[in-house]
Amino acid sequence: MNRLSSILHVRKCNECGQPLPESYQAPADEPWTTGIFGCTDDTESCWTGLLCPCILFGRNVEQLREDTPWTGPCICHAIFVEGGLAVVAATAALHGMIEPRTTFLICEGLLFGWWMCGIYTGLVRQSLQKKYHLKNSPCDPCMVHCCMHWCALCQEHREMKGRLSDDAVMPMTVVNPPPVQEMNAAGDSRDSVPSSANGTDHTNLEMQPL
Repeated sequence: MNRLSSILHVRKCNECGQPLPESYQAPADEPWTTGIFGCTDDTESCWTGLLCPCILFGRNVEQLREDTPWTGPCICHAIFVEGGLAVVAATAALHGMIEPRTTFLICEGLLFGWWMCGIYTGLVRQSLQKKYHLKNSPCDPCMVHCCMHWCALCQEHREMKGRLSDDAVMPMTVVNPPPVQEMNAAGDSRDSVPSSANGTDHTNLEMQPL
């Protein structure tokens, strides 16, 4: 059964129509529709990514993986990224009150956490690139998120938003069928009267011997 289904669903080349092997992977050579610094092209996602990047990241993951709700990635992003930034701000505000060794350990932990977040968000960006055969722009996905995290989130949101709008189903024209014609009941009753009368005449006939 599996072999039959694999035969029926053979992938073919769009140019020549030849069947492609199962291990074939389309080359990632498609350019991004917008650049990494094109945040102002979509002001809504720009403000969301600047003020609430966790929400924008959750929406991106939900659009990319339909079985994953946006709340889970949003909470993880808020804990590790926004929480890490809050710890950095608190450490800077309490400068001089915390021992240098403690400050060093805090900074080391924050850098490690930022690196792990860059890997996780980079894997999401890599999944997006595989889905639409996009090339690395401007460099490796994990490195993009480590260095330009907010710009990368906005670019990914704009890319999926543009792809979904292009794949939107066009409205179909609805053709109404002609009205159903019904037979007149009054005419049927009038037609049935003489036939019933004729039937009565036939029943009243008597046969007499000659």
